[in-house]
Amino acid sequence: MANQSSRYPILCASFNQDNSGFAISTKDGFKIIDSNTGRLCYDRAVGAFIIVEMLYSSSLLAIVGAGEQPSLSPRRLCLFNTTTGAPLREMTFLTSILAVRLNRKRLVVVLQEKTYIYDSNSLSMLDTIDTVPNLKGLCAFSPSLEGCFLALPASTAKGAVLVYNVMELQLHCEIDAHRSPLAAIALSSNGKYIATASEQGTIIRVHLVSEATKSYSFRRGTCPSTIFSLSFAPSLQLPDILVATSSSGSVHIFSLGFETNQRTKMSGSFLGSILPYSVNDALDPAHHHVLHNAVSAGVRRAIISLIAYNGYFQEYTFTLNSQNESTWSLEREFNLVAVISGNAETS
Repeated sequence: MANQSSRYPILCASFNQDNSGFAISTKDGFKIIDSNTGRLCYDRAVGAFIIVEMLYSSSLLAIVGAGEQPSLSPRRLCLFNTTTGAPLREMTFLTSILAVRLNRKRLVVVLQEKTYIYDSNSLSMLDTIDTVPNLKGLCAFSPSLEGCFLALPASTAKGAVLVYNVMELQLHCEIDAHRSPLAAIALSSNGKYIATASEQGTIIRVHLVSEATKSYSFRRGTCPSTIFSLSFAPSLQLPDILVATSSSGSVHIFSLGFETNQRTKMSGSFLGSILPYSVNDALDPAHHHVLHNAVSAGVRRAIISLIAYNGYFQEYTFTLNSQNESTWSLEREFNLVAVISGNAETS
């Protein structure tokens, strides 16, 4: 996700396809960090970037500049090799690049009204998708080669989503998920499920991709709220956990297996432990504290990793007991901006 505000040090943040590492960008450059240890794996201080996407834990990165320097145009995609420290290939587009997704076979580049599909190895263009105006670059991508789908908004008037089979290069289906336009989309890593939320932000729906049928419908709340992120547990098996963050200051965990909704309200003290700024800053839509990693360790336990644009990484253990009572435990926390070679300092 990209941060549109200059008030916070993190400009963009993204986990890789198996959640073993993540990338962040600041006004000075970008960093690659090991999710399990907090170790800094790579650091390059060459200017601001709005997109930094990893290909698993390989040396290949897809990076897009923020436009603050002529050499870092937001219209130019650079495929960068961290081993050599040099670009492998640069591709320039007519308009700004809003999102990039990739796996070992496909590279997806999302512009405001077009989406391009490339072969990841030869970089030959395979297809072009004309889309409705997609100002935020909203998209979802499942990296599994057996279920590799791309989801894009299909309407600006309602919450319709287009699901495209990226390996077979054909439209798979179109799903009418909400009455209001889409605000967030997520695909499970195996491509079996798609989760959507509208700009209204009260209902989150999960559809089975293969049949385009609704499987679950979860109520986040009764008052409108902006959904900042949706994330499935990154399991190649049945993803049984879906997590959402919103402008209401809440983290929501939904269990697909039992159709239960565990909602944890971030109280003042909880916000203080995550975001060392004021509550108003934390709830500012420009802040969007990001949740991209929800690793299932059984239906009753999950590890939730969050990246905040104020520069902090937090990892929580969520536990649901037999009485459906939930507890949260902060396992580790560190300042991403201050990460240097070696293990990160935790608090």
